[in-house]
Amino acid sequence: MAETLLFNALREAIDEEMARDSDVFVLGEDVGQYGGSYKVTRDLYNKYGEFRVLDTPIAENSFTGMAVGAAMTGLRPIVEGMNMGFLLLAFNQISNNAGMLRYTSGGNFKIPIVIRGPGGVGRQLGAEHSQRLEAYFQAVPGIKIVACSTPYNAKGLLKSAIRDDNPVLFFEHVLLYNLKENLPDEEYYLPLDKAEIVRPGKDVTILTYSRMRHHVMQAVPGLIKEGFDPEVIDLISLKPLDLETIGASIKKTHRVIIVEECMKTGGIAAELIASINDRFFDELDAPVLRLSSQDIPTPYNGTLERLTIVQPAQIVEAVQKMMALQV
Repeated sequence: MAETLLFNALREAIDEEMARDSDVFVLGEDVGQYGGSYKVTRDLYNKYGEFRVLDTPIAENSFTGMAVGAAMTGLRPIVEGMNMGFLLLAFNQISNNAGMLRYTSGGNFKIPIVIRGPGGVGRQLGAEHSQRLEAYFQAVPGIKIVACSTPYNAKGLLKSAIRDDNPVLFFEHVLLYNLKENLPDEEYYLPLDKAEIVRPGKDVTILTYSRMRHHVMQAVPGLIKEGFDPEVIDLISLKPLDLETIGASIKKTHRVIIVEECMKTGGIAAELIASINDRFFDELDAPVLRLSSQDIPTPYNGTLERLTIVQPAQIVEAVQKMMALQV
């Protein structure tokens, strides 16, 4: 076991897969000699050369389209978005091309592409650099969406994503890159479509993902002190949702709170609530409660920025409110 930062865990995953398979390559802005804006590709340029670690112009639609074309020929590109918000410029390439070509070609082409990079609300990065694209792409058919939250799952999930024959949007949070965790020395992979039970419990199911996993776990000691026993589930897979794990938890706790950094309107929680009501409505003892970010562009002001996203104290208050609704 070795203690590893999250950005180094991602780097290890890419390095190992590039060493194993010569079809794997990286492209994006400043991924080469600079090593990536958050150093996820540090030193890979020196190791693999300019034909496998490609610095691109500031043209997201162009280099994402090029990566889709490369994937059609059998290569396995890893596209790094310097900031995931910039990839809105490549929405057409991701949705109409990456997401649909396997279908529209009658299965003649596979699109094994990973599109990854930092997103989420950071520390005074401003509205355009604080995007949460998971809701934007949730409705696009043909793609998988994954959100890592720890060094351990970041490495295992990214290795699986690189080996997958389908396009994978891989979301990393800008404030989690310096998380530390001991990683196994041996190689490992994690499934892209499975949620993680972070903490088992019996009173209420808390569904969350990415940075909010850590806000929820900060709230847990206070909840335990008050006599509550929450079950915490990290969704990890945002498309498809692991409704088997979610459903099993609901049948045990009969109460659900969703904590997300996504915007409330049309967010991941909105889809979750619809899916839960469709499949598990009779198991619920209270309406599903969602805690989401404010439906406004993220302010630059630090105090206002903090107020737009869910904080641990709000999670405690939400559990208290829900547990007070006894049947």
